[in-house]
Parts: sequence; structure tokens; C-alpha cells
Amino acid sequence: MLTSARIESLRKFWKSFKFAFYCATHPLDGYWDLTHEKRGTYAAANAILLLTILSRILKLQFTSFVIDPIYYPDINIFLYIASIVFPLALWVVGNWALTTLFDGKGRLGQVYMATCYCMLPYPLIQIPLIFLSNVVTTEERQFYDVLSVVSLVWVLLWIVLAMGQIHEYSVGKNFVFTIGSLFAMLIIVFILLLFFSMISQGIAYFISVGKELAYRLS
Repeated sequence: MLTSARIESLRKFWKSFKFAFYCATHPLDGYWDLTHEKRGTYAAANAILLLTILSRILKLQFTSFVIDPIYYPDINIFLYIASIVFPLALWVVGNWALTTLFDGKGRLGQVYMATCYCMLPYPLIQIPLIFLSNVVTTEERQFYDVLSVVSLVWVLLWIVLAMGQIHEYSVGKNFVFTIGSLFAMLIIVFILLLFFSMISQGIAYFISVGKELAYRLS
């Protein structure tokens, strides 16, 4: 049975989720209100992220073979999920870490929330494209490709606009820190690769020492 507190929580979630549609059409006002007026919620942000991942999986499963020929035995579904979650994590951490050093107003959670809200156009376009792919011909796939690119450009452009609003940066400063955030992502990847390389080498060293001791004691 739903309690009044639970009902109120669901109302708040639905209201914040609907606000993502406003942000998709009014990015400047929307992303300002999202964080400064606290009209966004982590629950809605997580729901949009899950919807984006789901649309990615549905596209993989149901897009016409004529449009997107895929050999399913070669597919790793976890890699497809990681192709969204890992870049998202890199962007959120990289952007927050960099802008914190240069008077950025946005907190880590706000960068995550705004970025997730920016993802809404992707499932809004990609899910209808799944059905469209099953009715268009090979000659008509250009229309499909254009809409697919539009969904990606829309998301990326809105992310840039959202970061400017939550950090309260000018257009020029926001552009500079967007480029800087991309470099920060590369640095984080390099550090992670270096870290895991050191860990693997350390494990290999201790395994070799253990084998040597076992050999000498046998």
C-alpha cells in the first residue's frame, strides 16, 4: 500500500522527470533552474541514464539488419553498457575536478545530474528510429543516419550548454573548459591504465615469488 510519503516521493520524481523535457527545449533556462532552483533530482537523472542504456540495448537487438548488420555472437552487452557509463563517469569527474580549480560553481552531483538530463534526446530519437529502421529501404537509410547523428549532436551540444549554466561560465570560458575537460578525461584514462598496469605487475611478481618458494621448499 502506498503511503502519503511514498506518493509524494513519486510525484516529486515525476515532476523532475518531466522537467527534463523542458530542459531539452529550453537549455539555458532549464539547466539553470535544474541546479540553482533545485528542480532536478538524482532519481530522475538515474532514470534517464537507464532509459538511455535501454535504448542502446533495444537498438542493438531490434534495429533492422539492413540498416545495422550485426553479428550477434560477437556482441558483449556489458561493453555496450560500459560505452555509456564509462565515458559518463570520466566526463563527470574530469569536468568537476577541472572546474573546481577555476571557480566553477557546480558540484560533482550537479555535473552528474545535468549530464544525465542532457541524455534525454538520445532515447527520444533512437527508440522511434528502431521502428523506422524496419520500414525504410537501403536507399532511404540516409534519413535514418541523419536523425541518428542529430540525437548525438543534440546531447553533446546540450551538455556543453548545461556546464556553462551550472558553473556560471561565459561562452568563451565554457568552451575552453569543455576542451580542458576532454583532456582531463584522457589524463584519468592514462592514470587508470598506469594504475592497473602496476597492479598486474605486482600480482605477477608475487605469483612468481610464490612459485619460486614452492619450488625450493618442495
